Amino acid sequence: MISNPYELIDLSVSVDPEKWEPDPVKITVILHKEGGDRLGSALMYLKNKGYVYRIFQWIKWKTGFGMDHRDFPDGKGLSLMFYRLSTHTGTHMDAPFHYGDKTSRGEPARTITDIPLEWCYAHAFVIKVDPETQGPIQPEEIISALSRQNLSILPGDIALIMTGADKYQGTPAYFTKFRGLSRDSVALLVERGVKIIGIDSFSLDQPFSYMVTEYLKNRDQSVLWPAHMFGRENEYCQLERLANLDKLPLDKKFILSCFPVKLEKADASWCRVVALIDKKQE
Repeated sequence: MISNPYELIDLSVSVDPEKWEPDPVKITVILHKEGGDRLGSALMYLKNKGYVYRIFQWIKWKTGFGMDHRDFPDGKGLSLMFYRLSTHTGTHMDAPFHYGDKTSRGEPARTITDIPLEWCYAHAFVIKVDPETQGPIQPEEIISALSRQNLSILPGDIALIMTGADKYQGTPAYFTKFRGLSRDSVALLVERGVKIIGIDSFSLDQPFSYMVTEYLKNRDQSVLWPAHMFGRENEYCQLERLANLDKLPLDKKFILSCFPVKLEKADASWCRVVALIDKKQE
């Protein structure tokens, strides 16, 4: 086994059909016995064997004399699972295309497969904010946290916002009880060179109910998903629904790996986000 100089901390939440979601996760499970039967039925699809052979195998399979789970060791074949979920379920990365199809320059917005890999493996830092303060996270809170934690932002850094909202993960409160970033806070980070901003809550913006209530007061469109909409002006990616940020150091940077699953031209994709903490610096 290779000696690992890093402590690995998983910052991802699992995709669990048992946990509450606005769009429920659905799963179809095919266990080993049925899996063996499915694999045995594949004989009828072997095109290189010819049409007559396939018909013969189909008849054998339908009458119970074809290959099935009984032909596998212990009478069990291979399992198979089908998940139905959105690209925004669980820990995931939002690509600029999620915020809008065009950039401010009129160019096509980047999808998840357009994101440079260099963005997804970089130094990161945590900004801890007060979860009890009312309203969105403001720039002065970020500046104060950076000063308090003795941190500076360098181009290419990944910023992680710790609000503590992950404690509600898997419950309805997770989707309503959290703080998001203001537009100006996103601008502060992105204009200093941050390409990826992560948060341990459902969204980088305020809860849906908060934004809609503010909008209905005077129909001001700027209160609707302002953190997301900033990505139309200056592209960046979001890591939403992180966890375990409280296990990370606040006074130093670390390496973050957040490569998204390669869903061609998708607006977002699931990530297994892992922090690599240098053991020598502890």
